[in-house]
Amino acid sequence: MKSRITLTLIGSLCFALAGVNSAHAVDAKAAEALMKSNRCSSCHHPTKTKTGPSLKKMAEDFKGKPDAEELIIKAITTGPMVEIDGEKEAHKKIKTSDPAQLSNLAQWLLTH
Repeated sequence: MKSRITLTLIGSLCFALAGVNSAHAVDAKAAEALMKSNRCSSCHHPTKTKTGPSLKKMAEDFKGKPDAEELIIKAITTGPMVEIDGEKEAHKKIKTSDPAQLSNLAQWLLTH
């Protein structure tokens, strides 16, 4: 009887954890499409500094921060001032207000 309860609990836990992982899986293709449609790559390269920092550098700056996703979303939706070629200008805002797309993009950025 004990082993049956233990197996049931282990099975339930595995099922629950599998659901959590798939619910938070990053859709890289969707994130890349959103970046492309917003022309983010004109300033941001995956590994090299262009006009803006690389995706790798941004991920390094945000990793380990408990509110990293929120900070990234704020940065891409509010148009904060950034320095480009020695002059300050507003960062372009991402052209979506869909929370799922924004979250996916932020999580994808953190994978770099």
